Amino acid sequence: MITWIRQHAFALSRALRQIFKPRSGFLLNTIVVAIALALPFAGLTLLENMRPLSRQLAVEPEISIFMKMDTPREKALAAAVDIHKIAGDSKAQLEFVPREKALASLNEKSGMSDVVATLGANPLPDGYVLKLAGLQNSAEATRVDSIATQLKTLPEVETVQVDSTWVKRLAALLHILQVALLFLALTLGVVVVAVVFNTIRLQVMTQREEIEVSRIVGATDSFICRPFYYSGALLGLCAGAAALGVVALALQPLNDAIADFARLYASEFRLAPLGISATAILLGLSAALGLGGALMSVQRHLSRIR
Repeated sequence: MITWIRQHAFALSRALRQIFKPRSGFLLNTIVVAIALALPFAGLTLLENMRPLSRQLAVEPEISIFMKMDTPREKALAAAVDIHKIAGDSKAQLEFVPREKALASLNEKSGMSDVVATLGANPLPDGYVLKLAGLQNSAEATRVDSIATQLKTLPEVETVQVDSTWVKRLAALLHILQVALLFLALTLGVVVVAVVFNTIRLQVMTQREEIEVSRIVGATDSFICRPFYYSGALLGLCAGAAALGVVALALQPLNDAIADFARLYASEFRLAPLGISATAILLGLSAALGLGGALMSVQRHLSRIR
């Protein structure tokens, strides 16, 4: 165990000495990789901030159910049992709205009492308002449409109105952003691996004579490769940290611009940086990309040095 620790400590120290050499190009390569990582990191930050906002918007969609005009009050009230069965949701709330209450509400809100009075009779039917649990995605919005279709088949029901289109649009927009972010992350991940690959290749070529001498004196391939692996991982880790720092700094001017827009809607929405766990995962992925690029580069070019 002690020998293993010493070997890795030696490899890490060699990697640090190599990357801090004046002409190693480590800083420039870190900047290039950080720019590539900053775009998906910024997109992920935006999505994580939009996720709770979408949950706040998706609250208790309502289905308005209007009975036929000739339906007796007793049958209208009895239809509540069938509506509950079709809803199939223990959290659903069903409110009966008698035609008298609907007419009074119409008169109060629209000031159409004079127009209604000329009709000589109440033109509104009895109805129900079915409130469902908040929708989180388009699949649940589709379920609402299915419930509305089944409600229309009830013999006492004349019309069913439901508006879940906005939920579908929001869910579809978030899904598009997720797919676009995944594609962007995969594309730029390839860029990161390519940059690290080329960086380690140059290191291997620069240390060609040193590698040949090490083999002559009995050094194993794992001993020779280990410092290059650490160099790649450190490059990815530093670039990931730099990218997260750039994204965090960019949030302040963005929040200043968002604040003026949010005030128009009486909102205090702000973009928050990623949490500790998400930051740790992204740093780990950055280091893994760097390590992956180093592995491919070393395995490819070290075999040519014999």
